Amino acid sequence: MRKIAVLVAGALLSATALTAANAQDLVVGVSWSNFQEERWKTDEAAIKAALEAAGAKYISADAQSSSAKQLSDVEALIAQGANALIILAQDAQAIGPAVQAAADEGIPVVGYDRLIDDPRAFYLTFDNVEVGRMQAREILKVKPEGNYVMIKGSATDPNADFLRGGQQEVLQAAIDAGKIKIVGEAYTDGWLPANAQRNMEQILTANDNKVDAVVASNDGTAGGAVAALAAQGMEGTPVSGQDGDAAALNRIAKGTQTVSVWKDARELGKTAGEVAVALAKGAKLTDVAGAGTWKSPGGNELTAKFLTPIAITKDNLNVVVDAGWISKDALCQGVSGGPAPCN
Repeated sequence: MRKIAVLVAGALLSATALTAANAQDLVVGVSWSNFQEERWKTDEAAIKAALEAAGAKYISADAQSSSAKQLSDVEALIAQGANALIILAQDAQAIGPAVQAAADEGIPVVGYDRLIDDPRAFYLTFDNVEVGRMQAREILKVKPEGNYVMIKGSATDPNADFLRGGQQEVLQAAIDAGKIKIVGEAYTDGWLPANAQRNMEQILTANDNKVDAVVASNDGTAGGAVAALAAQGMEGTPVSGQDGDAAALNRIAKGTQTVSVWKDARELGKTAGEVAVALAKGAKLTDVAGAGTWKSPGGNELTAKFLTPIAITKDNLNVVVDAGWISKDALCQGVSGGPAPCN
């Protein structure tokens, strides 16, 4: 079983009593898989702020959804003097040489939000199995019977299967009881909304539009599913997502999306910056406050830290407004007589 501590908001690293004076020569390189998702810009801002607070320099590269480019990006970040790396892996299987290149130079690696199944990398993410459970719980709550579609994430991202596993845990009893039936399921190449929309269109066609609910694994894929449903006059079909994208939260206010599991990217980015600085200064992986051991699907014992997500529905939209995640105007754009605070 997992032995892992959950982050308490505002908790700090045991090894982050670092001043700008003793961290000012540090360089942290961030390798992004892509910037297609709205949320990565929020993560980046939080990482930059944490590094600035520690007096460390930020450098980055965008792999533009190419696993080959990501490997060359990491080599370039190392060549630019990175003392630590934060890597959002495009392909969990293909990222291995990048970790090896960093290890050869004694450079610590933080696997950011996506699993890098290598004990030399610190794994920092939200509890993605629980995210999947939350998605399925909320959809099952509003649609306890009927035909379900599972729009999964990218097959190259282990998070897609973590989410799918959590979803299945919640849905299994209803499936066994014959209350719900999964009538379509597909991975979404690159998590691209256009690919999710295409998958959803094909599933609708194959089932003569007899679909009652969609468990989509993030807000981008949810957006694709909602577009396909709308084209068939099926707006309001329950759809899940995650990330708390502004467009998704607006869809919840409008009633075209049921839930977005909010993972506060500001906290994740802040923590990643702090962890990277601490490791660059020589802290061990196990020195990170709240870290624990976690056994990966590949059987490796990793040092990891999981943050806690929050399911956002029409009943608690005030949470993201009160947290300053989204303005009331952006949330309620185009909404008339919707849920609080849009009523």
